[in-house]
Amino acid sequence: MDRYKLDVASAGKNFTKIRKAIAFGFFFHAARKDPQEGYRTLMKNQPVYIQPSSAIFQRQPDWVIYHELVMTTKKYMCEVTVIDPKWLVEFAPRFYKSSDPTKMSKRKRQERIEPLYDRYNEPNSWRLSKRRT
Repeated sequence: MDRYKLDVASAGKNFTKIRKAIAFGFFFHAARKDPQEGYRTLMKNQPVYIQPSSAIFQRQPDWVIYHELVMTTKKYMCEVTVIDPKWLVEFAPRFYKSSDPTKMSKRKRQERIEPLYDRYNEPNSWRLSKRRT
């Protein structure tokens, strides 16, 4: 764990180290791009959006970590940074694991990451393909 502590002086201009440190601390606040609109949080499957004033609003990356959610007309993520989804598996193996590609749809195989079982929700309730509304 100690190797991921944020040491700004040693990180210098290596922003990947800084983003990894943020992901390490806020892994519970991960969200991925929803094919329909906005993003979905991984843990609660909530629809969320990047705040329009964010520096990465125009980029719309596939995977992000956010600091907090602010509710206005929609739930907006504040202080958002781009992450590599593999970091979630590395930093929080009790919460995330790599998916078995033989048991998924083609779209899900491309994502290759899923939250582990949450005793408060159905095992597959986070999957968009499993939800019926």
